[in-house]
Amino acid sequence: MSQSTQVRKIDVETIRQDFPILGREVNGYPLIYFDNAATAQTPKQVMDAIVDYYSNYNANIHRGVHALSQEATDKYEQARIKIQQHFNAEHAHEIIMTSGTTHGINLVANGFSSLLKSGDEILVSAMEHHSNIVPWQMLAEKTGAKLKVIPMNEKGELILDEYRNLISDRTKLVFVNHVSNALGTVNPVKEIIDIAHEAGAAVLIDGAQASPHIKADVQELDVDFYVVSAHKMCGPTGVGMLYGKQEWLEKLPPYQGGGEMIATVSFEKTTYAGLPHKFEAGTPNICGGIAFGAALDYMNSIGFEEIASYEDELLQYATSRLKEIEGMKIYGEAEEKTAVISFNVEGLHPYDIGTLLDKMGIAVRTGHHCAQPVMDFFKIPGTVRASFAFYNTKEEIDTFMEALKKALMMLQ
Repeated sequence: MSQSTQVRKIDVETIRQDFPILGREVNGYPLIYFDNAATAQTPKQVMDAIVDYYSNYNANIHRGVHALSQEATDKYEQARIKIQQHFNAEHAHEIIMTSGTTHGINLVANGFSSLLKSGDEILVSAMEHHSNIVPWQMLAEKTGAKLKVIPMNEKGELILDEYRNLISDRTKLVFVNHVSNALGTVNPVKEIIDIAHEAGAAVLIDGAQASPHIKADVQELDVDFYVVSAHKMCGPTGVGMLYGKQEWLEKLPPYQGGGEMIATVSFEKTTYAGLPHKFEAGTPNICGGIAFGAALDYMNSIGFEEIASYEDELLQYATSRLKEIEGMKIYGEAEEKTAVISFNVEGLHPYDIGTLLDKMGIAVRTGHHCAQPVMDFFKIPGTVRASFAFYNTKEEIDTFMEALKKALMMLQ
C-alpha cells in the first residue's frame, strides 16, 4: 500500500476508554466481548446523547408547538439526515425509521402482498437470517408467489451462475444479506442487484451485519431497499432504518395505521401523509433515533476504512491462531469476509465450548445464529461464533485462545 493511500491506524486503547462495559469482570475474569455480530457495545458518547434527551428535552415530536417538542423534533429529524448522509440516500424522506432490520423487512414484505400474484417468483439466498426468510415465506403463502433459493458452496459463497439460472421475467423480488451473520461472507451485492434489475426485479439488501464494517452507498449500489439496525453500530436496541427508493415507497401501501401517518381523517375517508411519515405510525423511539445519529457520528469519527482495516487484522490473526488447534473446523472461508469466525472442534458440541468460555469471562455466541438453513447445509447443529469489533485487541484473542485450549482439555 502506497504512503498516500495508507489507512491510518486507530488508537485502540483510547477507543476502549469510551466503552465502560469493557472494564467490568465476568465470573472473576476481565470481560472479553466477542459477540459483536449480535450486538455491538455502546460508547459513552451515545449514552450521553440518551441522557441528554431525557434530561433536557424529552417530548413528543412533530405535534407540539412548545419549545421542548420543537427541540426534540429538530434533533430527531437531524438524526434522519445523518442517516441519509451516511448511506448516501438521495432524499431524507427515503429514510424510514424502524424498530430494527426485522421491522424494515416486514414493512416491505407487507407492502408487496398487494403487488404480487400467483405465478410470480421471489428469490432469497441460502445464507439468510431467519428474519430474511420467514417474512418472504409468509408473503409467498399469502400471494401464491413461489419462493426460490440461491444456493451456496462449501466456502460459504453464493453461486452466482445458479442465481443467473434461477432469475427470470417471473422474478419480482430478490432478497440477499450484504454480509452473512453466521459466516461473515461479504456477498457481491452490486452484481446481484444489477442482474436482478436486468430481469425487472426489485432488490432488498439486509445490511444488518454489513453496517458496522462497510459504509454502504445506496445510490452507488442502485439498491431498491436497504435495512439496518442501530444496535449493530454502537447504537441502542429497538431502532433501525429502512431505506427505500422514493418511487418504491410511494407504490407500497402503509404498513400500520395510526397517528402521524395520516394527512386527514374522517369516518368516511382517510388520506395518508407523504414520505416518510406514511410508514411511521405512532410515537417513534425518539431517543433511539437521536442516539442512532450519535452512534453514526462516533463511528465516522474513527473512520470506516480504518475500522475495516483493523478488524481484518484481528480476523486474520484469530483465524491463524484457531488453525493451531487439532480438529478445528472453520465454517465460511470466503475470499471476502468481515471479522466473524464460526467454528467447531471435532467431537465437541458448540454449546459446551461456549459455556466454559463464559466461565472464563469470554462472551461468544453458540447455536445456529438464526440461520438454520446454513447449519443444515453443513450438516451441523450449530457453531461457536467469535465476532470482533474495532475495540477488541490481539491480546484479547491470545487470552481467548488460552481459555479455549483449557476448555477443550476439560471436554476431551
